[in-house]
Amino acid sequence: MFELTRSRRESQGEAAPVGMHFDGVKKPTAIWASPPGRPNATRAKSSPHPPLLMYGVLSFCFGIAAYLFGVLLVFPRYLLGLNALLEPISLWIVWYSGVPIVAGAALAVADLFFLFERKRRVATVRDEPPHNPFITVALTAYNDELSIAAAVEDFRLHPLARRVIVVSNNSADATFERAQAAGAITLDEEAPGYGRCVLRCLTEAARYDDTELVALCEGDRTFRAADIEKLVAYIPHSDIVNGTRTVEPLRQRRTQLTTFMYYGNVFVGKLLEAKHLGRGTITDVGTTYKLCRRDALLQLLPRLNPAINLEFNAHLMDVALAEGLTIVECPVTFHQRVGESKGGNTSNLRGLIVGSRMILGIVTNWKRPS
Repeated sequence: MFELTRSRRESQGEAAPVGMHFDGVKKPTAIWASPPGRPNATRAKSSPHPPLLMYGVLSFCFGIAAYLFGVLLVFPRYLLGLNALLEPISLWIVWYSGVPIVAGAALAVADLFFLFERKRRVATVRDEPPHNPFITVALTAYNDELSIAAAVEDFRLHPLARRVIVVSNNSADATFERAQAAGAITLDEEAPGYGRCVLRCLTEAARYDDTELVALCEGDRTFRAADIEKLVAYIPHSDIVNGTRTVEPLRQRRTQLTTFMYYGNVFVGKLLEAKHLGRGTITDVGTTYKLCRRDALLQLLPRLNPAINLEFNAHLMDVALAEGLTIVECPVTFHQRVGESKGGNTSNLRGLIVGSRMILGIVTNWKRPS
């Protein structure tokens, strides 16, 4: 389904074809098969109980928004002389806004005080250090010619990095050539979209069976290779370590993440946490920086939808939690990007649209209208 052919511009002699060793010997298992001793069935799926806390939070927020709207109608009522028309409407909205507020609070109480213990992970604290600490690094890139060479060099110099892969999402500038010149295994994903680029990164990195870990990052210099040690420290306890950008002392003063985006990101993260209550603590659904176990990726990749665009990181985490994978967050440093932002951080309005799509996807399990 997700079989990807080699790009016409792929660096020669570096990436092994699916199901092949580097010496050309056919491997007995396909890329999506579970490694021996780590069957997918051992990971518990999400709780069968409905996500009442998530619905409660949304209901409560809707009620508060309705209440504020009803109160703010006081301005057109008196400034525009529409009191006779708008007063009964305002009173009705303010009065009945209490219904979703009370309903939301009731759902939250039911989930937190009656279902929470049933939803929590039943296993003890996991402690499974990888046998092989080396990492395949995969960087997304789109028109990042100003930063990609420095990003590749940064990760290539890290002692745990076995190789660096760059997937250029059909860049129109010299991103591909500069990544290749910097020593990266470079590929071109011609299908547009952030989701397709990330999926290609993870798929190509998972082909290498000489590393147990895959680091996903961006080529715009917002993240640093020095944080890999932090992510590695948490990998014994998880399948995916999510690099969170929400620790204030670790964020550069000026980044593309505005205050509105920062708190909106935390809100959507907590909504995802409420959906999978008892299975993780989520504060950042927009970060690309992640460290993943290869065997977890082999389980996860076939279940991801590459057509999802800028909301793909939230989609990946939602599906991973639903599949029973363990996600642990780790604070990482966050820097001002080199070059112009081209994703969901170009403006607060763009951030609002992407965040709204994330919420819709989380609530509807990423089902899009036909």
